[in-house]
Amino acid sequence: MQQYNFDVEVGKILNLMINSLYTNKDIALRELISNASDACDKMRYLSAQNPEIGSGELKITITTNKDKKMLIITDNGIGMSHDDLMQNLGTIAKSGTENFVKSLTGDKQKDIQLIGQFGVGFYSAFMIAKSVEVISRKYDDNKVWLWQSEGSSQFTLIEIDDQNSHYIANHGTKIILNLKSEAKEFLDRFHIKHVVQTYSDHINFPIDFVPENIEAGAKIETLNSASALWKKPKEQITEEQYHSFFKHISHLPNQPFMTIHNQVEGALSYTNLLFIPSSKPFDLFHPDRKTSVKLFVKRVFISEELNLVPACMRFLRGLIDSDDLPLNISRESLQHSVVIDKIRKNVVNKVLSELKKKAKDNESQYLEFWNNFGAVLKEGLCESSDFREKILEICRFYSSKSPDKLISLNEYLDRAKSNQDKIYFLTGESVAKIESSPQLEIFIKKDVEVLYLTDAVDEFWVTVAMPYKDKEFQSINRHDVDLEKIDKKNNNSLDDETKESEKADSKDITNSQYQSFLDFIKSTLGDKIQEARISKKLTDSPVCLAVDSRAMDIRLERYLLEQKQLQNASAKILEINPNNPIIQNLNKNFADENHKQNIADSINTLFDLACIIEDEPIKDAKDFSRRLQKLMS
Repeated sequence: MQQYNFDVEVGKILNLMINSLYTNKDIALRELISNASDACDKMRYLSAQNPEIGSGELKITITTNKDKKMLIITDNGIGMSHDDLMQNLGTIAKSGTENFVKSLTGDKQKDIQLIGQFGVGFYSAFMIAKSVEVISRKYDDNKVWLWQSEGSSQFTLIEIDDQNSHYIANHGTKIILNLKSEAKEFLDRFHIKHVVQTYSDHINFPIDFVPENIEAGAKIETLNSASALWKKPKEQITEEQYHSFFKHISHLPNQPFMTIHNQVEGALSYTNLLFIPSSKPFDLFHPDRKTSVKLFVKRVFISEELNLVPACMRFLRGLIDSDDLPLNISRESLQHSVVIDKIRKNVVNKVLSELKKKAKDNESQYLEFWNNFGAVLKEGLCESSDFREKILEICRFYSSKSPDKLISLNEYLDRAKSNQDKIYFLTGESVAKIESSPQLEIFIKKDVEVLYLTDAVDEFWVTVAMPYKDKEFQSINRHDVDLEKIDKKNNNSLDDETKESEKADSKDITNSQYQSFLDFIKSTLGDKIQEARISKKLTDSPVCLAVDSRAMDIRLERYLLEQKQLQNASAKILEINPNNPIIQNLNKNFADENHKQNIADSINTLFDLACIIEDEPIKDAKDFSRRLQKLMS
């Protein structure tokens, strides 16, 4: 007998299960039936590819032993080997487990909703069982294995004699639940039938209840309709059936945000039944970025590893069933199949059109989706030009005119200024952080709206984004941003004070007397900066950092540095505001030898302050502290 310890995190989850974190214990039977269905799906696929394997009629059976208080679920699916049992029942994927434990709040009513999201369905068996036995034989293995556990810290795994396994199939799995005294309803055929018809009626294999007194003439009863839900006409499917199927295929506890079910016939025939969850799946930002849409061919499960939708739609759960592919097609052929490519394109277009319709019909509901999955969907702006415009149509952003309410790009363009040929944006960690940026000053003064981009992905897609409705995207931390021509045609509508102010600004900005001071700044800061220039953006602040038109955005560069994809930061441009009293005073006195050191200290301090505003590191914190103390004294 081999005895093993559970993975530490599995132990934590088992403890939660055993202490009845779930209030609805019927979930345990649902999860075990779902696992059995997956095993039958895999066996049917193998049989379709290799007819010589043979599988017979694939099905799931449930029986009870009231004397011994046992509930037994059996399938003749693919089965499990020694290594499969170790992997599937001894550990849980590390990322999922860690996220699960971190998500626990201590509030049982909230925590009970989490378990189904983390791939721990099998362990729900311990809610109703004081011990669990799993007997399994893989389709290509002669050995039969017995896995046993009481749901504490350990489990055993031993090879058993085929003759004494009480196992009649050549492949598959039998799960024996030794029920707790408070779970005696799972010995009742009517309760079992209720659970199956509530949660598992759509399972595409017969779920048979085999009574204990079968020898006395009692009949086997099939508990489910065993029909592919997605093949039924939409008008024949209830919301409850959709929701039940969603929970089965996604292992998520809540109702879906949106259901997309349609059948396509013609040159290309397929059915898709897709769901958008109402909450974020735990693995949404997993580095693998795997999608979770299954491929069926003529109702036979083929694969979940084909990326039937792009990674930017990995929040989708569901399936696509094609009639135009052979059952025995290899995975390599599928990956390069023209049919798959056409289905993928059609499905993406359908999802985007449904989201656009939802945004038009009910914006507040659409924003629930956007807040959950907007950052993921925007990844598609980096990946493919085919859907870029359609994705941009349904994107939502905060802005300088709408810091509290998300707006569309069309709303932004509707209130754009005359002669405005750019869509201006600024990236940052949050709306509050962006609003504190001096880069915004001239835009606020001229009433030109700026989009606030706060997601990490925003740093990437704006570098490859094509113009939207002939308007190019423009980061306002570029030095070449120029608002001079905006509203030029409507200049007569400005009041006299504004006109005089703009004339004064223009005069000061072009005043050649600052060139010597700019040279002094450059010589003082050296290689800390690329160069010093007069700013066209600042109206109040003395200085800010900017980058050249061809350079990488400040926040993107910092992100790549953190990821070790860049070795060193590039030097930035220091822009000065000639209308600021501090700059005017420094310009007036920098040539005086008696003040040069103090002015050099002031320039270094202003540069460090500009770095702080942009979250750039200060290269010499000790010298910054010295200068600051000197100024204060």
